[in-house]
Amino acid sequence: MRFFHPFKPIVFKDSKILILGSFPSIKSFENNFYYAHPKNQFWPIMGEIFSMPVKTKEDKINLLKRNGIALFDVAKSCERKNSLDSNLKNCEVHDFKEFLKKYPNIKAIFFTGRKAYDLFRRNFKDIDLPLVLLPSPSPAYASMKKEEKLKKFRELLREYGGLDV
Repeated sequence: MRFFHPFKPIVFKDSKILILGSFPSIKSFENNFYYAHPKNQFWPIMGEIFSMPVKTKEDKINLLKRNGIALFDVAKSCERKNSLDSNLKNCEVHDFKEFLKKYPNIKAIFFTGRKAYDLFRRNFKDIDLPLVLLPSPSPAYASMKKEEKLKKFRELLREYGGLDV
């Protein structure tokens, strides 16, 4: 069955970093927001890095806005059977050349998983920005503990995103 991306990007005119996932999980579809699976570690990690609350959608959007971060997904539509990235097939991607023209302050692109990274690289070979693979915050990526993911997120956001975290 073909699914279409249900959300607009969360982006601001002064966003400096773009964080991309592959495609929203089924739980994200149900809850109408990014990284909405209760065991996904994205928001807890971001909240801890920036010392900000992430209990509500408004908290999360505020965290992104205050820290110059945009959030979106690579795939515009795809076929899938469940939420695992390994099951995403026949993906159609968003137009990131146009996106980056519209938001020229973006200086680095981060990916929350290998599927998003590979899909982006395959489709946008000529985009000349740092492309940085973060550890997946997904509960399916259990080989790395949350503390290790937190440390790696912080290091990469500092090094490639120029954030003081």
